[in-house]
Amino acid sequence: MNKSVILHVIGWILTVEAAFMLLPCIVAVIYKEQSGFSFLITIALCLLIGIPLLLHKPKEKKFFSKEGFVSVALSWIVMSIMGALPFYFSKEIPHYVDALFEVISGFTTTGSSILSDVEALSYCMIFWRSFTHWLGGMGILVFILTILPITGGESMHLLRAESPGPTPEKLVPRIKSTSKILYTIYLGMTILQIILLVLGQMPFFDAVTISMGTAGTGGFAIKNSSIASYSIYNQNIITVFMILFGVNFNIYYLILIGKFKNAFKSEELRYYLFIIFSAIMMIAINLGGITHFTHFIQVSAFQVASIITTTGYATIDFNTWPTFSKTILVFIMFVGACAGSTGGGIKVSRIIIMLKSLKKELSYLIHKRSIKVIRFDNNKVAHETLRSINVYFISYMIIFAASIIGISIDDFDFATNVTAVAATLNNIGPGLEIVGPAGNFGGFTDFSKIILIFDMLAGRLEIFPMLVLLAPGTWRK
Repeated sequence: MNKSVILHVIGWILTVEAAFMLLPCIVAVIYKEQSGFSFLITIALCLLIGIPLLLHKPKEKKFFSKEGFVSVALSWIVMSIMGALPFYFSKEIPHYVDALFEVISGFTTTGSSILSDVEALSYCMIFWRSFTHWLGGMGILVFILTILPITGGESMHLLRAESPGPTPEKLVPRIKSTSKILYTIYLGMTILQIILLVLGQMPFFDAVTISMGTAGTGGFAIKNSSIASYSIYNQNIITVFMILFGVNFNIYYLILIGKFKNAFKSEELRYYLFIIFSAIMMIAINLGGITHFTHFIQVSAFQVASIITTTGYATIDFNTWPTFSKTILVFIMFVGACAGSTGGGIKVSRIIIMLKSLKKELSYLIHKRSIKVIRFDNNKVAHETLRSINVYFISYMIIFAASIIGISIDDFDFATNVTAVAATLNNIGPGLEIVGPAGNFGGFTDFSKIILIFDMLAGRLEIFPMLVLLAPGTWRK
């Protein structure tokens, strides 16, 4: 284990996090808020720990997948521990476990909250809460890779450990260039959404924070009514951008370089859009039938886009919907968005490959001599990818079941427990019943909140980094 490189990466994380905290400080100055001092204290602590780690240059810069997974897992934990301090120091979230839950929900783009009154927060805290979504959406280490002096295969281990999906890809030969391209697309789409929302007469502060939540598919709203109080125009803009941010960013790169045919041949994109369209139509019909069909299309489109992309915004309390509509939403909670997007969930590509694997196995049972090759986007799926998907799904189900058992100690109803775990493990935000759009996670005990915190981190980091970090064999010499 190359511990010196891991500590060096953590030094970068703390230093960059300190720099990012200057933005909520500026917001505090604009709105003349005392809470801004809590960010200054946290910045000092980040630099006090981070700079010595950064200045201590590792003698051996080479590291492998094990170090990559550990670096990513520890970086996200350390980043969250420090990121929670402004909430705690300012006493706006006076209990540290609650502050940690809130900031991890932000960084992992989950959007589950312990707050019953979001509007009671100061502007700088609301900004930081939304900004954590934007940082976590593309991945803080993807940003770090644009400046980190690690080259070659080593940086790919960091990208692989943090990027969502079964097979993260390089867009160009150099990882640093890939990271810059991803963040350029990400920033450009965020700015475009801000402009369109402002044109819809949304206040600038609201447009910035809502866009950061949409871009990261996070879902921290800045009003207690989530998005319900905004105009239909702005709700539709948010709907479109939630769907766009749930698309694999490789497709946007192909469009930018003029390879439109390759971009729209994506099998995952076709299934993703088909699932969205089907879910919208079924829910709209179930909600209102033919009467006021246009209204129900708009309402269901927003919620379907919000849930499948794991954003978690709401314009209505879907907890009151018919059972069929709620069942559709729970189903797409697990499906999630596309690989290589900012969305969570199992990912559409994994679902497709698992279904093709099932079809291949059934074909083999019927015709023993048949030889079937699983293809995805006309490319043969490697055995390593199939094995990784199978292990991922087994790990996912074990964590899902264990988490439900763990939080059931709080004695909430079954629907609350199941959807609370589904909402955090899939990085969605709201669930049903007590943790529905009109509720929050504040009623859980600290023990249950820690379980859900683990689920949020495991879901965002695709499970393996957290398992590698906790595996005893990782730390043996």
